[in-house]
Amino acid sequence: MSPAIDTPVAELNRVGRAAAKCLQRLGIATAKDLLFYFPFRYEDFSLVAPIKDVRDHEAVTVRGKIELIANKRSLRKRTIITEALVADGTGRLRAVWFGQPFIAKNLKVGDTVYLSGSVASDMFGRQMVSPSYEKERMKNVARPDRSVGEFRMQNATTHTARIVPIYSTTSGLTQKQIRFLMKQVVPLATAFTDWLPAELRERADLQPLADAIRAIHFPENRSELKYAERRLKFDELFVLQLRAEMIRQSLKRVKAPALHFQEQETRAFVASLPFILTKDQKIAAWEILRDLERLEPMNRLLEGDVGSGKTVVGAMALYNCVLNGYQGVMLAPTEILAAQHYNSITALLPDKKITLLTGSEIRNWSDGSFGPYGLRTSASEKLEIREKLKTRRKEELLRLIKVGEAELIIGTHAILQEDVQFKKLGLVVVDEQQRFGVEQRKALRERSGEPGMAPHFLSMSATPIPRSFALTLYGDLDISLIKEKPPGRQSIITRLVEPKNREKAYQFIRGQIKVGRQAFVICPLISNEEEGKGKKEKGKGELESYISHFPFPISDDKKSVLSEYKKLSGQIFPDLRVGCLHGRMRSKEKDETMKKFVTAELDILVSTAVVEVGVDIPNASVMMIEGAERFGLAQLHQFRGRVGRSDQQSYCLLFTEIDAQTALQRLAYFEKNTDGFKLAEYDLETRGPGEVYGTAQSGMMNLKLATMKDIEIIKLARELARGIDFTKYPSLREKVKEWERTVHLE
Repeated sequence: MSPAIDTPVAELNRVGRAAAKCLQRLGIATAKDLLFYFPFRYEDFSLVAPIKDVRDHEAVTVRGKIELIANKRSLRKRTIITEALVADGTGRLRAVWFGQPFIAKNLKVGDTVYLSGSVASDMFGRQMVSPSYEKERMKNVARPDRSVGEFRMQNATTHTARIVPIYSTTSGLTQKQIRFLMKQVVPLATAFTDWLPAELRERADLQPLADAIRAIHFPENRSELKYAERRLKFDELFVLQLRAEMIRQSLKRVKAPALHFQEQETRAFVASLPFILTKDQKIAAWEILRDLERLEPMNRLLEGDVGSGKTVVGAMALYNCVLNGYQGVMLAPTEILAAQHYNSITALLPDKKITLLTGSEIRNWSDGSFGPYGLRTSASEKLEIREKLKTRRKEELLRLIKVGEAELIIGTHAILQEDVQFKKLGLVVVDEQQRFGVEQRKALRERSGEPGMAPHFLSMSATPIPRSFALTLYGDLDISLIKEKPPGRQSIITRLVEPKNREKAYQFIRGQIKVGRQAFVICPLISNEEEGKGKKEKGKGELESYISHFPFPISDDKKSVLSEYKKLSGQIFPDLRVGCLHGRMRSKEKDETMKKFVTAELDILVSTAVVEVGVDIPNASVMMIEGAERFGLAQLHQFRGRVGRSDQQSYCLLFTEIDAQTALQRLAYFEKNTDGFKLAEYDLETRGPGEVYGTAQSGMMNLKLATMKDIEIIKLARELARGIDFTKYPSLREKVKEWERTVHLE
């Protein structure tokens, strides 16, 4: 019985229980999964050369008859060596295999075989060591440029004498096994209904899907492979652009409040600032304010390098929202960042009614705070009384929001809870989130207070994203960029410190603290047992998965927050005030530690990546990063951006215990470059989007072939998706839905 697309791989020819388990580990359960398991590279053995013409170290294929073949035992290594002598009329060539005695049973004297590999010479003449081998088989195929009835003989090789696909594999599964299975299922590609309409294929100059799938696995030549790659890359990128277009079109069907530009008040606001806005800030602010005046919801990304001043631009937009009689929301990913925004925006807009709502803290404009920063109950009060008071305070805050007295609501995702109802929500600003989900938007729209109206959305990100990547990842957003830094900010001096100079670095930090500054110390782990526990409980730990893509070794010296805190506080700086911060601490503990650092009650803060985003400590002048090779450049740049936030000179010290050249080259590049966008380009090229920006949130996990270097295809996909009529092409809408079912977003 012939297999079908949905046939389990366990039912394919010559797939045993062990092989099926191996395929399952690769995410291959059906014949369809197998078809979409693409090679990651190719070996070009398509050049079939006479034996007399082969050269040393050349990847080549020879075709000849086996004259001799036998196994013998190696006296030195006690392994079985299989040797064969192959001749083609122009010369003879030896083939040698180690530890594969079964080859002498598969190949017999007189067999015509193809051998593919690299040729080398020794005292006995030319030989191929461990070549791929395959008996000659011929098949009749119709010539594509002739009538169907006319045939020619074509070599039917799978592993030799062609462009040979190389797949990512797993223990217990060989390349030959995967190619053998792929040969079985490739004919099934014709069963696919091409989701891309013929009209669009013609406009984009793309081949049918079935042809592309066959050619990506078994191309006849380089040209055919290139054409297949183009079609499949386009599919991946076009789905992303179609989804973005669906979001754009759905937003156009919804009305938003027209928030008119309040010129006089805005000019007064800008004049009151203790600094001068940069040109980029002014341009971004104008683009946002212009969008707010429209009757369709704004959907814009404000992207700025660390320390470029995005918050004040967001505050300007929120100020205009309130001046128009509407409520504004600012969402932050952490309680620390939410509290920081509350403090900074309250200082910028002191006459506005601003509230803070997080999982552990409530504040409003009239009577201070309820939570770790200003709990109004004494330490002796019972927990039950405290909880009742907190509940009453929250109920009062929810009432203020619902009746519209609260003008600006700043907080975490606690704002998305069902009991938070607005009177007139006009603008939502989302800080430091790669994506703000469709479901979250829908939740806010349903509770915005005005049926049929949607608030405007502004996303802010300090993670520099190259434009090609932004067009793909944020295809549904308009983009505003802030690259300039505020005047007076000095460039951060970055140094890769050799291990022998560690003591000097400690003395330098001590000197900075002596003159009143503070320092961060960043470690990749919470404790030295963290990686082992991660493997035991969840298989590959998040950090292990993250660093597994690095093309260089990782230091075994696992710098952890707990061990470094113990060392620094007990041995290196026993006379200084050292604090500790990590993700396993309770929210209240984290907030209290952060507050101590903000108010300079701590000299040094030892932390994990929890301080990567948004934390603003102008007095901190040193960022020390342990195990720097474990972080991507974009993340290192975020750490570096936690210092240099005043007019004082700041420093970033990188430490690594490894001497791998590739790792040192990356860190040396970081040392010399402070432009976040330039670093992002470099990181994207060397590590790929999934590792740089994360796969689950971006949906980039589905990009098997396309990369951000495919600028021409990105532009083509974006152009064809713009304004497309989904009612005319229902297969496109269904493809997007299928894609969404396989990708975890937000």
